Amino acid sequence: MITMVIISFAVLSSRSFQDEDPEYYHAYIDGISSFEEEQRWLISSVQDLDSISEMDISSLKAGIAATRMKLKAVDFWLRYLEPRAYKRINGPLPVEWETEVFEKFEKPYKREGAGLTLAEICLDEKAPEKEVLCDLLIQSKNAISVFRSDSILEILHTPDHFFFANRLFLLNLAAIYTTGFECPDERNTIPELEFMLRSTRHIYTSFTASYPTFTLEEKYFMLYDRMIQFVSEQQRMSSGFDHFTFIKDYVNPLFSLNQALIKKYNLASHSYLDYALNDDASTIFQKDLYAGQNRKGVFISVTDEEDLREIEEVGRILFYDPILSGNAKRSCANCHKPTEYFADTTAATNLQLDGIGRIERNSPSLVNAVHNHLLMLDGKHYSLQNQGKDVLLNPIEMGGSKEDILNAVMSCKSYKRTFEKLAKLTPEYPGVTIDHIVSAITYFYSGFSDYPAQLDLAMNNEAILSEESVRGFNLFMSKAECATCHFIPQFNGVKPPYVGSEFEVLGVPSSIAYENLSRDAGRYKINPATETASAFRTGSIRNSSFTAPYMHNGIFRNMDEVLDFYNGGGGAGHGLDVPNQTLSEDSLHLTTEELHCLKVFIQTLDEKIVFPNPPAELPASKLEKFNGRKIGGEY
Repeated sequence: MITMVIISFAVLSSRSFQDEDPEYYHAYIDGISSFEEEQRWLISSVQDLDSISEMDISSLKAGIAATRMKLKAVDFWLRYLEPRAYKRINGPLPVEWETEVFEKFEKPYKREGAGLTLAEICLDEKAPEKEVLCDLLIQSKNAISVFRSDSILEILHTPDHFFFANRLFLLNLAAIYTTGFECPDERNTIPELEFMLRSTRHIYTSFTASYPTFTLEEKYFMLYDRMIQFVSEQQRMSSGFDHFTFIKDYVNPLFSLNQALIKKYNLASHSYLDYALNDDASTIFQKDLYAGQNRKGVFISVTDEEDLREIEEVGRILFYDPILSGNAKRSCANCHKPTEYFADTTAATNLQLDGIGRIERNSPSLVNAVHNHLLMLDGKHYSLQNQGKDVLLNPIEMGGSKEDILNAVMSCKSYKRTFEKLAKLTPEYPGVTIDHIVSAITYFYSGFSDYPAQLDLAMNNEAILSEESVRGFNLFMSKAECATCHFIPQFNGVKPPYVGSEFEVLGVPSSIAYENLSRDAGRYKINPATETASAFRTGSIRNSSFTAPYMHNGIFRNMDEVLDFYNGGGGAGHGLDVPNQTLSEDSLHLTTEELHCLKVFIQTLDEKIVFPNPPAELPASKLEKFNGRKIGGEY
């Protein structure tokens, strides 16, 4: 099997070992061997049973917990070197259809999970089956063999990969390791974290001994050791853990130091796991930590500031111009109102182009859309430009055609002059196409995704949060289970290493009375499968104070209704039949005070955006039917 990781050898022109393998290599082999031995013991324990009785469950769970500890000792390597195999070792879901970078351009395929997390969940079922449990554990055991392949062992003999693996490790410390994302028992989350930190400290030591010219530096070790001490003094339950201080005072600064070392040592990775990450980002809470989208479209090669300002300006005017619609009465700004964070807070769903029917889904905010790899709530599109064209050509939304839109725009002298000039800067030249028009629009509105929120500033030590906000953040990361779907730092469904968008089945109702499940099939329309029925892409909760109503159908009018939905276990928890719901149907048992703190925290994700002014006038057209059109459209 060929590993998914391809490491650049720009730093070293040859292998850096001569007579014997370095200490770092032996640390890896010893860690893998120890984990394999624990796996074998656990499998043997299950196989020795005739069946799984009530008395067996506690001892098997203890065995799984011990095996998980051995996994955490090598997690640093396994997640980075072969993430597909890792999902068979410790997959969070039985089946996943989540898309990754390469799947932007091909259909997703079914990947079955296995391993320790699913084994522990299996034991929580009413009548756990020995055969099922054995199969999950054996798959986990078989998957570890991938990590002994020559292609991976070769990587361990060069220092390059270490800093990129460490970057992913730090991002996961911030986003998933403390949230219960893959640890079913909250009582084990923090003990696993501390053990993993101490084990990784040993990895650091062995690496430094093996590659002294690529050291992590003393200040990194000092801060890392203080982080271990901090964790050792925390409560053992995730709900009592100070997630905020852990990330702000330790994880984020360590990330900054590691990023500086990547630059210092001139390291470059060709691993797809590093595809989206920005080597120049100095903190986790920097809006350009990763790139989900190409904002410029066909103008991607344009770098001149004056040209970019001209692209942005023509995009701004077009955003308000109903000339793009089939009836010259509807503009982008009708459904994505800039003063409402590029959403529409006036209705659950917008009118169709005919002015009579209603569009099926709520108009989501365009702010921070660039931080998704897939777009639309069903993940239909992989680029902002394709999504934009789909809306323009959709008969119930904008109702245009490529030819009519291009003719209409080019009938305006100022548009024609601008686009003929700008088109010369792109590979699409000669000639102006609809791609130039859409790319100008996406470049315009994407600029409003660069504003930091108060939380970002606080995590970067540029602001202070209230005690209620901090408590709300800690609840978000633990008891409320929000962070298992809304990942740091964008608080959307894109988790480290930020190469794909996740979809969840929440059981959203068709009415606030919870009489029926929403009839919208969601992701199923794009990728039909049992698991994707009623699944939707997890959106960001940034700026949610300003973007009600909520959910794909705009069914919840305020944040209280949203929190009640989650606190009660989603649709299934409220009595709806949702057999494939990925959200736990158990109540979170959040108190009134805890719900209040959550809302206070969520408000710290609001971004103070300076919104654009609409154009004073729209360009005149040589076609009389387009003159007199209304700025911003009519409905």
